[in-house]
Amino acid sequence: MIDNAQINLTDVVAEVRAAFDRYEDALVHNKVEVLDELFWNSPHTLRYGATENLYGYEEIADFRAGRPLQGLMRELLRVEITTYGRDFATANCEFRREGSTRTGRQSQTWMRTAPGWRVVAAHVSLLG
Repeated sequence: MIDNAQINLTDVVAEVRAAFDRYEDALVHNKVEVLDELFWNSPHTLRYGATENLYGYEEIADFRAGRPLQGLMRELLRVEITTYGRDFATANCEFRREGSTRTGRQSQTWMRTAPGWRVVAAHVSLLG
């Protein structure tokens, strides 16, 4: 059981924020190898996108490999990271793609693994 004293430990929040920022940089610059690295390599990993449902690391990696290279830049409007103990966290953000007026939302669940922090579940959606 996690008590309130284990929520948002400063050093853990900094670690997750660094992983989140690395992911964001890889996302907008299409660094596919980094995106692949930061997802947990497991059949249990999932990603719900704006137009696709991906189950397992292989489906996510295949999607990334075929993704269009245009329109990747975005502005982060708000980022909320919450850590629970030393090995589990959520990162949620609101964003706006360059040239768009629509707001998007991204939720990620992060887990500490032997090689480092990895996304185990993600969801991306756009507001109407």
